[in-house]
Amino acid sequence: MMRKLFLSVVIILVVLIVVAVIVVGFFLGTIVKTGMETVGPKITQVSIKVDAVNLSLLTGSARVKGLVVGNPEGYKTPQAISVGSATVGVNPFSVLSDKIVVRSVRVEAAEITFEGGLGGNNLSKIMENVNATAKAGNEPGRKIEVDDFLITGAIVHVNLTGMSGKEMTLPLPDIHLTNLGKGNAGITATDLTRRVLGAITTATIKVVGSATTDFGKGSGKAVGEGMNKITSGVGGLFKKSTN
Repeated sequence: MMRKLFLSVVIILVVLIVVAVIVVGFFLGTIVKTGMETVGPKITQVSIKVDAVNLSLLTGSARVKGLVVGNPEGYKTPQAISVGSATVGVNPFSVLSDKIVVRSVRVEAAEITFEGGLGGNNLSKIMENVNATAKAGNEPGRKIEVDDFLITGAIVHVNLTGMSGKEMTLPLPDIHLTNLGKGNAGITATDLTRRVLGAITTATIKVVGSATTDFGKGSGKAVGEGMNKITSGVGGLFKKSTN
């Protein structure tokens, strides 16, 4: 009799724990979504919207749906980056610790918009905003570690100013970052944003620079000269973004 009672109590406790973890995971997803939409704009100085964040503490996995990073003021295109879905693997035991450990982030089929040219572009402007936040020393939130960050299958929508509305869509090579914030110290959300956005900006500028050079070679003299100027400007922005 006592054994059956004991087993019943154990089963009830296990069920309650599982239910509690599921409920906490649900609310944590909402908290993470709110955090991204609140902290993100403070770092980048542009709007950040997320449709949903689904988090499971049982499996240590999360999925971010409908992430959209807006453009700085003065740019016509509606957004700088959009991600339909991203999967994240988290060490569930680290969620409530001083440093959140993210095992992996995989972003598939992101769409990046490059708007600008010689006088500057939207991605470099956002990078300037992030660098200004880091310089100010306003570091929101806890430290983070990301062991593996992969962006694959991304494309770049190119909108070049000063080139008669010339637009292109180009594939972006995979971006693979590892060991971000490894060690006891970790990195801040601002530093993580700098590393990831810096890699995106660098890769995008390389692709755009190469494409505009090729386009200029196959066009008339005036267009070719215009493309060479923009390519030179893009080269300068590339150096600036990697400093």
